[in-house]
Amino acid sequence: MPLATNTDRTRLMAVHGAKSPGRALRSLRHELDRLLPIDVLTTHYPDTAGQVLLNVAFTRAMRSVLDQAAAARGQRPADFLARAVVEAVERAARTRTRQLAVQLQDLLPEHTPEDVLACAARVLLDHRRPPSGPSGVADDQRRSAAHTTP
Repeated sequence: MPLATNTDRTRLMAVHGAKSPGRALRSLRHELDRLLPIDVLTTHYPDTAGQVLLNVAFTRAMRSVLDQAAAARGQRPADFLARAVVEAVERAARTRTRQLAVQLQDLLPEHTPEDVLACAARVLLDHRRPPSGPSGVADDQRRSAAHTTP
């Protein structure tokens, strides 16, 4: 089975054929469990419902806790876990947004809103622009000329 690692070798990517994404994850889990200790498998692309699928390995104790928590809420364990993951991701996004807003508010006593906006635009544009050639000097000169504010 072809596997590829990311640059820091903390993640693997595998292409695995199956009749559905869920079957692919289960089959891959079955094959990889013999070779590697993997906590979570996930699909790389969303399925037809727009969901990224997860296959999580639980200990027996954790499975028992999950089953009890789901039963207490009248849900299936998979539905309970899916809802918990979505809520955690949404909570993290709200936290990051609040932190960014606080950091921006901290800038306003020393900088005008226009300066903060212009600087943010410059940073975002520079971050998204791929290098244009072997010489970084010419690219830097174009950037500074393109982002000068009156």
